[in-house]
Amino acid sequence: MYSILFPVTGYLVGSVSFGLLWAKRRGVDLRAAGSGNVGATNVGRALGRRTGRVVLLLDALKGAAPTLLARHYFGADSAVTCATGFLAVAGHVWPIWHGFAGGKGAATGVGALSAVAPLAGGAAFLTYLVAKTATRRASLGSLGGTLVGLSVVTARTGLSLASAMALGITLVVWLQHAPNLRRLLRGEEPPEGAP
Repeated sequence: MYSILFPVTGYLVGSVSFGLLWAKRRGVDLRAAGSGNVGATNVGRALGRRTGRVVLLLDALKGAAPTLLARHYFGADSAVTCATGFLAVAGHVWPIWHGFAGGKGAATGVGALSAVAPLAGGAAFLTYLVAKTATRRASLGSLGGTLVGLSVVTARTGLSLASAMALGITLVVWLQHAPNLRRLLRGEEPPEGAP
């Protein structure tokens, strides 16, 4: 029973779109603003960088909190814990509360990964910050961060359930960033702050 409850809770918590809720409270239709995405990057464009940072933190926490709770009961490298982390990301990307149209999963993925493998989660977040700052493109930070997080957890745990979770998160985040990746390859991805 509990082995099902935790992953389901992870999905339901992940499905809460803090970006949409915050924007609605401010009278802004986030899906009609900026890129139309409900994640922290677009929140920053539509509502200001400070609000974007708050939503980034909340999105990471909704990946971390249910995964940490599962880890407490089942351990870091358990199927229940890793399924909880992955489904929190799936909830953010395909949220039941918001018509299955969500964000790209990077921040929630970092939160979930940090709960299972703190060093890998920290490395992923640091990569995101450095790449975003250096290039002014959050998409590059997100794509690079997932790869670094996956590499670190795999180097530390080998072929484990934790590395399988990290791989699943990486695939979801890259899939959601496919349009960004195509623009990056064509040299057409606009930097942050560009009109």
